Amino acid sequence: QVQLMESGGGLVQAGGSLRLSCAASGTDTETYVMGWYRQLPGKQRELVASLTDDWGDVSTIYAGSVKGRFTIARDAPRLVHLQMNRTKPEDTAVYFCLFTTGHNTVWGQGTQVTVSS
Repeated sequence: QVQLMESGGGLVQAGGSLRLSCAASGTDTETYVMGWYRQLPGKQRELVASLTDDWGDVSTIYAGSVKGRFTIARDAPRLVHLQMNRTKPEDTAVYFCLFTTGHNTVWGQGTQVTVSS
């Protein structure tokens, strides 16, 4: 059974940086998608950034609101991090890690990111 371990998050001043990490265990698949979504109270979860890893061939997708400020990268198979630079108060949300192979999707428990103005 796939499990996700999220780390990072917390409080940062606007303009500062924060790093989120997510590690998937319980699988050795070399083809998967991992990413970060965020959610505000009463709002739908929205994509922040995702990374597709197909036997080391990596591609990424970003939401327009974070493009140029956030970077998702693969540190090792099934271990990704989200580097959040030039943060804004509107980046405040609960961030959830996602792991999916298409037929198996797992969500992390979420980590709070708060950007103070």
